[in-house]
Amino acid sequence: MFQEKQKNASPKQFTWVLLLKAHKILAFLPWIIMSLWTVFGSIKKRIASSDQNEEDPKYRGRLYRFIKVFLAISVIALAIEIFAYYNKWDLSMVNPWEVPNLVQWSYMAWLNFRVDYIAPMIISLSKFCIVLFMIQSVDRFVQCLGCFWIKLKRLKPEIEGEPFDIEDGSSFPMVLVQIPMCNEKEVYEQSIGAACQLDWPKDRFLVQVLDDSDDELLQHLIRDEVNSWKEKGVNIVYRHRFIRTGYKAGNLKSAMSCDYVKDYEFAAILDADFQPNPDFLKLTIPHFKGKPDLGLVQARWSFVNKDENLLTRLQNINLCFHFEVEQQVNGLFLNFFGFNGTAGVWRIKALEDSGGWLERTTVEDMDIAVRAHLHGWKMVFLNDVRVLCEIPESYEAYKKQQHRWHSGPMQLFRLCLPAIITAKISIWKKANMIFLFFLLRKLILPFYSFTLFCIILPLTMFVPEAELPAWVICYVPITISILNILPSPKSFPFLMPYLLFENTMSVTKFNAMISGLFQLGSSYEWVVTKKTGRASESDLFSLAERESKTLNEEKISRRLSESGLEMLGKLTEQKAAPVVKKKKNKIFRKELALAFLLLTAATRSLLSAHGIHFYYLLFQGLAFLIVGLDLIGEQVS
Repeated sequence: MFQEKQKNASPKQFTWVLLLKAHKILAFLPWIIMSLWTVFGSIKKRIASSDQNEEDPKYRGRLYRFIKVFLAISVIALAIEIFAYYNKWDLSMVNPWEVPNLVQWSYMAWLNFRVDYIAPMIISLSKFCIVLFMIQSVDRFVQCLGCFWIKLKRLKPEIEGEPFDIEDGSSFPMVLVQIPMCNEKEVYEQSIGAACQLDWPKDRFLVQVLDDSDDELLQHLIRDEVNSWKEKGVNIVYRHRFIRTGYKAGNLKSAMSCDYVKDYEFAAILDADFQPNPDFLKLTIPHFKGKPDLGLVQARWSFVNKDENLLTRLQNINLCFHFEVEQQVNGLFLNFFGFNGTAGVWRIKALEDSGGWLERTTVEDMDIAVRAHLHGWKMVFLNDVRVLCEIPESYEAYKKQQHRWHSGPMQLFRLCLPAIITAKISIWKKANMIFLFFLLRKLILPFYSFTLFCIILPLTMFVPEAELPAWVICYVPITISILNILPSPKSFPFLMPYLLFENTMSVTKFNAMISGLFQLGSSYEWVVTKKTGRASESDLFSLAERESKTLNEEKISRRLSESGLEMLGKLTEQKAAPVVKKKKNKIFRKELALAFLLLTAATRSLLSAHGIHFYYLLFQGLAFLIVGLDLIGEQVS
């Protein structure tokens, strides 16, 4: 009787369970519909407000046209595959003479052509990229092992000899503190102030403010700031070039040509948004004592706006790995790494011996480091000495920065290769510089990441005979991403966004690498990275007050000089007739084209019931869509 009751109750219970689940689904549907409606509304509004000509054409070029053609072919192929799928065509085992009509015969001919000619080519290219991928992964793993060994043994650069005598100021070496800047209206005041407050005998260091600004009003403001510190007893000079060639390299080269430079032993370089602690010189310069072959001491960067938005958080992961692993390991075991362009102290003799600053590339920092290494100079990286700075908060600024950072090394590689081959250094150092420093980390990495994950993978969805294995798509990339995120453990919740974003940035890096390697026009462009002027976390609340023109007027009114009155008049004129350029987010068409390409491939993958391939293509396509619509980073209402 009990079993009979249970049988009678089971259908009723099952019905109730179904009804409860249906109720939950129906309650969940309005939320999904509202969310999708909001997202599509934002996308529609972003597209409607965009300007067709707002993105510089040189950032699209031939690669953009190639992606559009690839997308068009993929859409056509998808339409054919959907038609064949719903008509249940399975012509792989059918005799060509038994095909009932011309359309099916054409489809079967395409299948045979795909298997015989297209699939072998894709397989060969994918195997080549996978080999490069695994070599780069091994290199990344070895670097992480080196970092682990440093942590385990607590290795770090040691200071030799006795510290400087505080009572005897003449025991401190002469230091030149250089601040190159160009139109840095948001940060010039805080950077000059931080440099002038360095804890070093006042008569033993000179601050050079190297202003390349083309805004005459800003020039007066910076000169006024320099004069205010000079009145406080700081040894500081203002330099402005009338012929502003060579970007930052030309600016530094011009500054080093001054007659008084011969009286100084070291040059500390600080970009306009960098604010060192007062003990910066006391923590870096003592490492030069007793080491006549040491040419550079590089400090680590620390970011005041790393938690500002998702873009800055993802940048922080990359840069933490760069400093914690790459720079520290190469500095400790090889005594060579790429100079980061700022927050470093150079021995002036090393700069002169290496040929000084050259204007031939947009990565003058890497250029001088390579030439110094070829001349036998060593380098030290201090992971425990940190200098505050900013990272780009908008995707547009970040993209332009990455374009310069990845096109410049390829320019430099072409120029430096003969000098590396003929240099009087060991074969091991030559091999490290050519194959690891340049080829593997600057050329191969952007090449395979874009080719494998943005071109070959979607292509294999339409050519299933060349399908990539799951470990290439999922397991190895996730493992490498975990290694990358280890130096910043608080960022583990952003593991998957980081993986997707890195693949998204591969198109920018690949384009930049190609333009630098083949000397295309955009490889020689230098765009000053946009700053916000965030001096520290507490300054976020007083940002508007610091940027107000009222503060500038008060500063000017303290002086009755002719230049001060002239500035005050110009500020008044600016207030009377302001020229405001409307700021807005942009549309990045190359990323959008790739988004639709990957989503098209994801749809084809769904027809074939590819599990991991489908999910990867779907989420990677959505990541490209978010970036293409500039929905990551700073948002302008």
